[in-house]
Amino acid sequence: MPGEDLSSRLIALLSVRGEDLGAEWADNVTGSLGGRVSRAEVHRELQEIYTALVSALGSGSLDGRGEAFGEVRALLSELSRTRAQQGFSPSDTAVSVFSLKEVLESALSGEDSDLHAYLKFSRLLDTLGLFTVETYTRAREELISAQAEQLLELSTPVVKLWDGVIGVPLVGTLDSARTMVVMEKMLQALIDTGSEQAIIDITGVPAVDTEVAQHLLKTVVAARLMGAECTISGIRPQIAQTIVALGIDFGDIVTKATLADALRHALRRSGVALSQTVPQAGAL
Repeated sequence: MPGEDLSSRLIALLSVRGEDLGAEWADNVTGSLGGRVSRAEVHRELQEIYTALVSALGSGSLDGRGEAFGEVRALLSELSRTRAQQGFSPSDTAVSVFSLKEVLESALSGEDSDLHAYLKFSRLLDTLGLFTVETYTRAREELISAQAEQLLELSTPVVKLWDGVIGVPLVGTLDSARTMVVMEKMLQALIDTGSEQAIIDITGVPAVDTEVAQHLLKTVVAARLMGAECTISGIRPQIAQTIVALGIDFGDIVTKATLADALRHALRRSGVALSQTVPQAGAL
């Protein structure tokens, strides 16, 4: 390209018409965000990026990953986090940056045909790149969602402990989504096995707070509606103290310290006669 190199031409354009270009950029971005962010806020964000961009171009470098563009990257990181918190998609966020090309393209119309043509082609590549990113993001989210569902299934097994008795050993944090899985699997197991006794073992649950207790109570109530009795086992001393301190009331729900105690209780409730064998002297 005759005369100045590309970097110098960009700096000249951005510097001389900085205020006008920045205002048009803010207008375009505000429109693309559907009015969900005020123009004043958008203008403030983009003005900082614009100033840092012109300063970085002054180094003569066009390497966006280079040291000269460190401040630009920092501002873009902050913008990305803000847009994510506001619920915008990756494309919505990226368009905030790419929109500057559209502004420059209009400013160059009839003045610099080479740079104008380059920007038009660059916008085409941006569109294709955004399509790739959105497709990848959707596929990744679907994969993560499927893996999360599989983990929920694996982390909430329902096992048959005895005729008429099923057990649900819980490990890890109990949240709303997992509670639904536990409830569905336990109720289905009650039907499939014809059981009337269910044991929910929370030995592997690290802590019990009010929310976890509410989830457990909902599961017990659901089982009772199916005609089954639930016993909660794994009430360790620390958990017992927490339950008392929080004022959580399990009402008439049977709780046991260990799974063995809960199974013994469930078997008695099922009418199974239990006997304890006393080892004979000299027996191994």
